[in-house]
Parts: sequence; C-alpha cells; structure tokens
Amino acid sequence: MRTRIILPLLSVLLASCIKEELPVPPTERGPGAVMQACLGPGYQDQVWIDLGSGSVVATNSKFAWDLALESDADGWRIQLNGARLMAAWLTTAHDMALVQDTIGMSAGKLVDMPSGHPDSTAVGDWRIDHPIHVIDLGLDANGSSMGMWKLHMLHADANEYRFEVAHLDGSQMRTVVLPKDHQRAHTCFSFAQGAVTIEPPQGTWDIVLTQYTHRFREYDPVLSYLVTGALIDRTTTRVARIPNTPFELVSLSDTIQHPFHDRRDIIGYDWKAYSFVTSSYTVVPDLNFILEDAEGFFHKVQFTEFHGPQGQVGCPEMRVLPL
Repeated sequence: MRTRIILPLLSVLLASCIKEELPVPPTERGPGAVMQACLGPGYQDQVWIDLGSGSVVATNSKFAWDLALESDADGWRIQLNGARLMAAWLTTAHDMALVQDTIGMSAGKLVDMPSGHPDSTAVGDWRIDHPIHVIDLGLDANGSSMGMWKLHMLHADANEYRFEVAHLDGSQMRTVVLPKDHQRAHTCFSFAQGAVTIEPPQGTWDIVLTQYTHRFREYDPVLSYLVTGALIDRTTTRVARIPNTPFELVSLSDTIQHPFHDRRDIIGYDWKAYSFVTSSYTVVPDLNFILEDAEGFFHKVQFTEFHGPQGQVGCPEMRVLPL
C-alpha cells in the first residue's frame, strides 16, 4: 500500500523531504496519537490528513492533476501543481495560433510561491487582458519533462470557468467549461483528463504531505527546487512554529511569543535535514508546531522520523497531542 497509518494510543506524527493573539484556555480532549504516512516511491503521492481524527482523508498521485482553480463564487486565481515543479510563461499573444514555440520562456517563466499567497501565483491576474500562457507540466517520475500546453483563460463567474487549451503545436485544441466545485477550496483540472477531484472537502483536512516547489533565495539566481514536506489548508488552518522547546513543555501560551501564521508552507520541509555523511535524514530536535484546525481546536505537533520501518525515505512520522 502506498499509504500506511500507525495509531498507537499516545501521540501523532507527520513529515517531508528535500534532496530536492492570544490563546484560548485549553480543554481536555483525550490522548494524542502517533501517525506515520508513506508517500510511495519517488514521493509520488499526496496524503491529506485531519489531525482531529488522526486519519488520512484522501490520497492521490501527484501526477493526477495540473491546475487548481479557486472554487468560491468570486474566485478566479489559478495555482500550478508545485509537486512537479510546474511553471507558467506569460506571452504577449492573445491568439492561440500565434503561440507556437517557447523562445524566451527560459528567462520569463514563473512558479507559484510556496506561501500560497493569492497574489504570488505564476499565472497571475489573467482578467486584465486575457493573455495566453504557456504551461510547463514539470517533471515525471523519471525527472523528464512532461511537456507544454497553451492556456487561454476566457471567463470566470460564480459557477464556472471557461478557457481554451492546446498542445504547443496546436493539436488537441478545445474550449473547456469547468464547473466550480463549491465543496472544495479548489477545483482541479488535468490537461489530459479534464476535471478531476483531488482536494478533500473544505474543513475536512489540515495538512497535506507532499512534494512542492520551494524558492531558495540564497542562490544567485534564485533556485526553484522540489522539496518534500507539509502544507496547510490556509483557508481554515493556522500554525505557530515553536523552536527550541521540548515537546512536553509546549503550551498554548507559547503562541504569544511565536504567533500564528496562515502561510501555506509554515510547517514546510525544514523540520528535517539530510546528512551526506550517513546518507539519511535526521529530524531537527525540539522543533514543534501548534496548529488550530477548522473546528477551532488546537494540536501540538512534532515530527519524529522521515524513514519508514524498512528504512525507506518519504515516510514522515509525527506525534500530535490535543491542547
């Protein structure tokens, strides 16, 4: 099985990888749990987790979707599948027939920022003059290019999107009418398959374990690179990072000094580090997270492992305790 969950009586865990206010009074809500979820060979899966129940809500291949479009009535923004290092290039054309190559794309393509901030998407505000974008589908399981598609956004209203797509050579040209899935924060689309159901219903999940594209600004030029970690549902969840504190001593009062954030990658990938000496991952000690979920409950979380029972990587383990 690609995903395995272990739930002893005490504590909950999560993980990821690179080689790529004031608190309310706590309430008694029972023991915690320990959870381990494996992402499969090559980190090919995305695992959606609800901390309150300590369960996996859904699992999907990261190759099953390309675009995530906002589902709310006023939504128009588009996210790329960062789990594959996807990118978008804004052309100057407004006629699909005029876009036939990628000259200039290398210098001009953009990726979504891992923060998930709505104004930091690669496609940007297409409503201004409805330009055509070239979409780089990113990398397959072998690290090879998955190809290019043209995307021409035409319209968005309370109930649907309308846009044109085609291969770069103009083949498979079609107009897509994509109904918004109002149960989910995003309606997902695959250039090959059309509409696909990926993200669980809003409010049913807190963390997704996945690869995603991180921007390493310490390099010149800035390096876009695949890392493996945990992203949150920033529409319903917020997280505080509590460093240098034993898990047992972490309390809600720590959020006064370490405030909550709704940045999608606030948990991220850097709770672990790779050792080139041992060729293995180690977890950063005494790094904790306090997460407020969609129901308003608080959980303290600490990652404890990134290797599975057979030593395989990509099996993040974490312990979770209700506060």
